[in-house]
Amino acid sequence: MQETKNRRSRKSFLLWATAILGSFAAFKMFRQKPQQDKIVMLTEDGKLVEIDSSLLKSGARKVTNPELQQWMKNKPSKP
Repeated sequence: MQETKNRRSRKSFLLWATAILGSFAAFKMFRQKPQQDKIVMLTEDGKLVEIDSSLLKSGARKVTNPELQQWMKNKPSKP
């Protein structure tokens, strides 16, 4: 008799513990703020800035390495 009562109380405890932990996990999952996609870019003066990806054009082509090197050579230097 005592053994069946202990099993029931253990099962009840495990059930409640699982329910509480599950509710904490679900609450944390639904509570997260949506993350905005940010892109880190380099400005002409050498500063790093974060820009929201929705502000950029999606159809732009990527700059190649030779084009970037040529741009760096032709860029006027600061006095």
